[in-house]
Amino acid sequence: MSQTFRHPDILKIAQREGKVTVEGLAEHFGVTLQTIRRDLTELAEANKLERVHGGAILPSGTTNIEYEERRNLNETAKLAMARACAQNIPEGCSVFLNIGTSTEAVARELLHHRDLMVVTNNMNIANILLDNPDCQIIVTGGALRRADGGLVGNLTIDTIRQFKFDIAVIGCSAMDEDGDLLDFDIHEVGVSQTIIAQSRKCFLVADHSKFSRTAPARIASMQALSTVFTDRQLPGDLKQRCADWGTDVVVAKPAKPVS
Repeated sequence: MSQTFRHPDILKIAQREGKVTVEGLAEHFGVTLQTIRRDLTELAEANKLERVHGGAILPSGTTNIEYEERRNLNETAKLAMARACAQNIPEGCSVFLNIGTSTEAVARELLHHRDLMVVTNNMNIANILLDNPDCQIIVTGGALRRADGGLVGNLTIDTIRQFKFDIAVIGCSAMDEDGDLLDFDIHEVGVSQTIIAQSRKCFLVADHSKFSRTAPARIASMQALSTVFTDRQLPGDLKQRCADWGTDVVVAKPAKPVS
């Protein structure tokens, strides 16, 4: 069966079962795992499926991908963005890191920074930074989301308002074509808006998959950011818009695998 005929059938299986796996599809079609991975990549690039670890799911504009699944998405891109972002965070400053797998990657790149004060509403980030003895860690209060270790709500916002951060590092679930940052949880949106308001500089770490996704709640415009760290050029006229807004864009290319 040719690739042209496989794609509609893969989509039908995904619509019926909610998720497809590489191994399951390879067995179903009698082709190699590599062939199925290529099919899923092409369907993802066409915004018909969303790649997750071991397979793909249907894209959604109202619900987010499970947190553990997101950890495995675009890992090399997240590493490249995190390194570029950390290089722009000087030692001896105050930093806020919010909820997200990309911000967790940034935390790992800060393990050798000295004299940092990091405030976070992400329990995972607090645990990561325990390995840096030269980093003061402050965890906001708030309601704990067990799914991702995030702290949200009015208590979180009240805590954040007590600070003025040198730098905040945030993520988003999606990015609209007009430059709006979007998310799924309205409670998390309120936290992100407060983080931006209480920071002298705000960095966004967002890989290219966010360009083709959508979500219902608006955080802010990219105009409110100091720098965007991503792994591909921004789509459409967003690059020019960022230039007009004074928002720097850093494209961090993922390292090529060693053959």
